Amino acid sequence: MIKKILHTSFSVTLAFLVLFSTVSLTIEKHFCGDVLVDVSIFSEGEKCGLEPFEMDQETITKMSCCKDQIDVIQGQKDLTIKTFDDLDFEQQQFLASFAYSYVYLFEGLPKQVIPHKDYSPPNIVVDIQLLNDTFLI
Repeated sequence: MIKKILHTSFSVTLAFLVLFSTVSLTIEKHFCGDVLVDVSIFSEGEKCGLEPFEMDQETITKMSCCKDQIDVIQGQKDLTIKTFDDLDFEQQQFLASFAYSYVYLFEGLPKQVIPHKDYSPPNIVVDIQLLNDTFLI
C-alpha cells in the first residue's frame, strides 16, 4: 500500500515539475511613487488613477511619479524529442528485445474443458439419508 502511494506521489511530482519547467510567466508591478499599488500575473495591472493628472504634469515637468516594472520568468523552450531512429543500433536492439520480452512475459492459461458445465443435477424428491437415518460423522 505504501509502495503504491509513494509511486503515485512521485509520478505526480515529476509531472508537475515538467509542467512548471516549461511555463513562462510575466509579473507586472505598478508603483505610484515608492508605493506598490498592484501586482498581476496573467492580466494587466491596475493603475493608480493618476494618469490624466500625470499627462498634464508631464508636459510641465517631464517626469512621472508612476512607473511599471515587468518581470519575465522564461520557461524552457527547447525540448528535445528523440525518435527510435535517433538511437544507436545497440540501443535500438536493446529496446526492441526488452519490449518483445515484456510483451511475452506472461503466458495465457490454456483453455480448460469442463465436461459437466451444461449438466443440471436431478431434482431431489426425497432425502434418502433422512429416510434411512444414515449420517456421516
